Amino acid sequence: MHDLTPSRIVTELDRYIIGQAAAKRAVAVAIRNRWRRRQLGASMAREIYPKNIILIGPTGVGKTEIARRMAQLTGAPFLKVEASKFTEVGYHGRDVESMVRDLLEQGIAMVRAEQSKLVAQRAQQAVRDRILDLLLPLGTSDSDDAVPSPARQRLAEQLDAGSLETRQIELTITRRSSPSAMFANMGLDQMDPEMANVFDRLMPEQVKRRRVTIAEARRILAEQETEKLVDQEKLIAEAITRTEQDGIIFLDEIDKIAAPSGKANNGGGPDVSRQGVQRDLLPIVEGSAVSTRHGVVNTDHILFIAAGAFHMAAVSDLMPELQGRFPVRVELSALGRDEFVRILTEPGNALTRQQQSLLAVEGIDVEFEPRAIEAMADLAAKANSKLENIGARRLMTIVEKLFEQVNFEAPEMAARGETRLVVTPDMVSRHVGSYLKDQGVSRFAL
Repeated sequence: MHDLTPSRIVTELDRYIIGQAAAKRAVAVAIRNRWRRRQLGASMAREIYPKNIILIGPTGVGKTEIARRMAQLTGAPFLKVEASKFTEVGYHGRDVESMVRDLLEQGIAMVRAEQSKLVAQRAQQAVRDRILDLLLPLGTSDSDDAVPSPARQRLAEQLDAGSLETRQIELTITRRSSPSAMFANMGLDQMDPEMANVFDRLMPEQVKRRRVTIAEARRILAEQETEKLVDQEKLIAEAITRTEQDGIIFLDEIDKIAAPSGKANNGGGPDVSRQGVQRDLLPIVEGSAVSTRHGVVNTDHILFIAAGAFHMAAVSDLMPELQGRFPVRVELSALGRDEFVRILTEPGNALTRQQQSLLAVEGIDVEFEPRAIEAMADLAAKANSKLENIGARRLMTIVEKLFEQVNFEAPEMAARGETRLVVTPDMVSRHVGSYLKDQGVSRFAL
């Protein structure tokens, strides 16, 4: 983290996201402040809380991508949740605290993956010994240093060489039934954590004997041996700490829980649900202790990034107390033709590069003329101005329509020797132009 300066974070984000410099700077500073806080004494560090961020802008301009890429860059537990989901059932919908529990599960999975790598070599050795025992048990002996037989040694050599991967062996697999299916309608994740643990312990273990190949047995046994070698208590403790100190929750569509100003509220309707969700969110964002199946998680230092288009409502329509917990507000600009050209050419994961890689698998080399890229950007900009403005997502529609026939016929094209495809402006107009015209007309068709 010491080397992850704000300027470097912005540079890394620039590799995938075009424009939106203000939003990148805001999240970069928020991440750097986390590192700065860790360098302070415990008494001062407790007093410094994260400066939560609201990203304001239309769909498809990069709000979610900025938060996701930032989390990947820092290796932090990350959860994206739509605020509107909490209003779907009844007045308050799903338990708002469930997002903290889901974030912890992300943290546990992350730490488990790291711990698994540390014990991978020992786990592989244990898997090798277990497979050998299944193929040819070690001769019994009263002493602990029983000498492997020559046959077992030869078998071990063949196993190490990979020549036995397709051979079948019989495994005993023990698994505990998951209570989630039985209590799906009740919402097990919303139960009291202690009650959920009781249900877990009540579920019987299922023992199965299966015949599997040695290749598949390696995978099954590796999971079992890794589970034995990883210290579960240490894993959970580390996951809780990482969730509390590094966790990031991205609250999308937060504008959907804001009651538009000037709208009459007669004590019922959707506004009641929206206000209820805001009241439920407030203690989580402010900082509270959330009980989970693995322990208590304090949300004081979790970074919350909210986002919304705010077409029908404004940030000021949120509860004043909730507004105060998001002191950093950044407006993202809408994307136009020039940004679309850059999106199609500059990022490492540009849609054009993705399509080139996919068709290269079929043996087809795709080349884009610069004017064809500009034609695609022009069509995206025009479509967004005449239809719904969905930002950069419009480019996905255009690229898919452009390559619709090629993607379908690619194997036959390669078989005929047509291994090179040059995308020209005429090809863009022929395949995409008529489609967008049809979409425009369909708006007025009954």
